[in-house]
Amino acid sequence: MTYRVVLWGTGNVGRNALIGITARPDLELAGVWVSNPVKVGRDAGELAGLGPLGVTATNDADAVLALSPDCVVYTSMADVRLGEALEDLQRILRAGVNVVSSSPVFLQFPDEAMGSPIRQAALDGGASIWVNGVDPGFANDWLPLTVTSISERITEVRCLEILNYATYDQATVLFDIMGFGGPMDDPPLLLQPGVLSLAWGSVVRQLAAGLDVELDGLEEWHTRLPAPEAFDVDAGRIEKGTAAALRFEVRGMRGGRPVIVLEHVTRLRDDLAPDWPQPAGKGCYRVEVRGEPNYTVDLQLLGTDGDHNTAGLKATAMRLVNAVPTVVQAGPGLLTALDLPLITGRGLVG
Repeated sequence: MTYRVVLWGTGNVGRNALIGITARPDLELAGVWVSNPVKVGRDAGELAGLGPLGVTATNDADAVLALSPDCVVYTSMADVRLGEALEDLQRILRAGVNVVSSSPVFLQFPDEAMGSPIRQAALDGGASIWVNGVDPGFANDWLPLTVTSISERITEVRCLEILNYATYDQATVLFDIMGFGGPMDDPPLLLQPGVLSLAWGSVVRQLAAGLDVELDGLEEWHTRLPAPEAFDVDAGRIEKGTAAALRFEVRGMRGGRPVIVLEHVTRLRDDLAPDWPQPAGKGCYRVEVRGEPNYTVDLQLLGTDGDHNTAGLKATAMRLVNAVPTVVQAGPGLLTALDLPLITGRGLVG
């Protein structure tokens, strides 16, 4: 069976999703929605560095929904336009179109109140939506849960992202949201109270649900280090003394101790914070399961261009694209990783 797909957004993740859609024999690109007027009217293949695909990008949402696609792959950034993104998703779902989305990330496993509007829109339209990626996503849902399946007992599950973001060319995320290149005494959006739990609390709660653990609550912790001198990254300039390394945790607490932890270790240079956890290879997602036995699993990232951040973007994109058939076939509602069967790269070998 072939599924007709609309791509919604052609940024860093969207471009890779478009390439991935063309790679799957069971998916047909029906339309592309873009926000940037410069991209309107251009062939979708051109926007992803491919040859012509015969699909023209548009900023007319009604036009792409009128195509009656089986699924929308939604990759538009929601971090700085949360209300608009939620309105987009509700509009798509009420039109009866299924969605796989990389944002807003809290919808990966939302609490009842936060997920209610999207859940209702899905039920109203008889459609399904699944929000996922690599982190939040595969690296802290199926990967750690699979490792726990070979445990005798468990005292702590810790999921880490250990990456150098120097080649991640997304200034809004690096500077405005994460605070890199900013004053050390000026906490950025990400480090405002409650924001870490909003973004990654869903990860911790979903692991708790998968392990049948009732948490007492969530705690946040973070620390930052300054740049020892000025240097450049792909997204811009980092001046001496401004934030250049970030480490944070979202801890799921039970009985006064952390039992499920989401940790990020983010550097803009490999030599920064040498005493913090170091990656396997050029960058990795790490799962540590403590108990009996103790397990450590490293998922190393590396694109064919030699860049680990390329691999991370492709992992997020393909986690969505490869799930399209499964999400289309699922019953209506807001889905989580715990609701879906095993998703594989079926049809990609060759």
